[in-house]
Amino acid sequence: MEHRTAIRFLLNDREVSLEGVAASDTLLDHLRLDRRLTGTKEGCAEGDCGACTVLVGRLRDGRLHYETVNACIRFLASLDGCHVVTVEHLSPRGGALHPVQQAMVDHHGSQCGFCTPGIVMSLYALWMRSPRPTTEQVETALQGNLCRCTGYAPILRAAQAIHGYGTPERDPIAAERDRIAETLGRLRDGRRVVTGPEDNRAILPADVDDLARVLAATPQATVVAGATDVGLWVTKFLRPIGPAVFTGHLQELQAVRVADGALEIGAGVSYSALEPAISAHLPHLAPYWARIAGWQVRNMGTIGGNIANGSPIGDTPPVLIALGATVTLRHGEARRTLPLEDFFVDYGRQDRVPGDFVESVRVPLPAPGQIDAAYKVSKRRDEDISALACGVSVRVAEGRITSARIAFGGMAATPRRAPRAEAALEGRPFDAAAFEAAAEALGDDFAPLTDWRASAGYRRLAAQNLLRRFHLEQSGAARVRLSA
Repeated sequence: MEHRTAIRFLLNDREVSLEGVAASDTLLDHLRLDRRLTGTKEGCAEGDCGACTVLVGRLRDGRLHYETVNACIRFLASLDGCHVVTVEHLSPRGGALHPVQQAMVDHHGSQCGFCTPGIVMSLYALWMRSPRPTTEQVETALQGNLCRCTGYAPILRAAQAIHGYGTPERDPIAAERDRIAETLGRLRDGRRVVTGPEDNRAILPADVDDLARVLAATPQATVVAGATDVGLWVTKFLRPIGPAVFTGHLQELQAVRVADGALEIGAGVSYSALEPAISAHLPHLAPYWARIAGWQVRNMGTIGGNIANGSPIGDTPPVLIALGATVTLRHGEARRTLPLEDFFVDYGRQDRVPGDFVESVRVPLPAPGQIDAAYKVSKRRDEDISALACGVSVRVAEGRITSARIAFGGMAATPRRAPRAEAALEGRPFDAAAFEAAAEALGDDFAPLTDWRASAGYRRLAAQNLLRRFHLEQSGAARVRLSA
């Protein structure tokens, strides 16, 4: 198949074409080492601290969307057809500071200054989207930016004062939006891209059908979607990932639609892109969703990647399993669909063969009498990996629980349902005694491990208490629904 060998993108106001980009090359190294754009800092090198935050713009459904991302774990090859904006682009050299920067200066939002460029970029993205943000919006935008010095209060004040220094409509990115969109459309020519050395090759398929062909021919390849996990394989574990097949540019994998009583989600849909559908169709997941990592990681990470990764502490599998989700795998032209809980076989093992890839996820919409909840327990409230995650879904009719689905992450080698706890609920009244029995049954469902996130005893007790919490929170809702 005809292909090109150069990665092409916009970097601030310059068009870039790079030959020989290796699969493991990161955006952060390119910015700092090759371009000397050193405003973007390296702090954690794992997508946690936000010091490396930049904006990446991409055409989606013909419109230009900008999102904050972590440059330390964003691979350079994934930027084909994108616009990368760094802190240096906000104000001309020797010119006036950008409104975001000036607000940070005037409100003393910086002390040592190391994390400041990343914070400025997060606030810049928020300001363009919400010029007069609420405190909650600012806190959400800064979930992925850690600062040891200021205590955040000056930064919050600066964020809510930016509108007094200028308006997004006068920002250069807004003024040049049409030109940028036209350039990005020209750079994405619809061809497969193959670049880098033989042992560290990066491949960008032309479309999903081409992805299937590439993986069938190269089954040993690493599939890279959002790179929020694979990025750490490179930066922390120094693992080779080549050849790597990148999928973040494939629009066909980014569709979200409601059909036949279910929410159908393409594997390439990011957490942020799915958020509107979550709020509209699965509102019980909205608070849970806001606690998945930080803003930058939610912009990068994908639903399909979180599932395919197979982690026992992944955020999405437990809550989707509780809702009865199914996953569709593709191999060449063949597809097969299975219940999501059956996809996870054992620690590090999933029901797939080399060349398979996750194509989509289907989540049934809530039925009448269905009561759902999702819980996450972690050391930090924001931007932290789960010590324990739980999804609960029960159906109640005439005061009795007719069916129950309970799933946990962090309690076993895979995300798993709790069949004995479910059985303890089914057929019983929706009352405290039923959930106490279910909590006790969890001891027969799981034998959790102790690690640095939590002890086995803590996990067991926390899991039991989540079922008790579900009853306490939902018993009022159940009474309202049963009397309606």
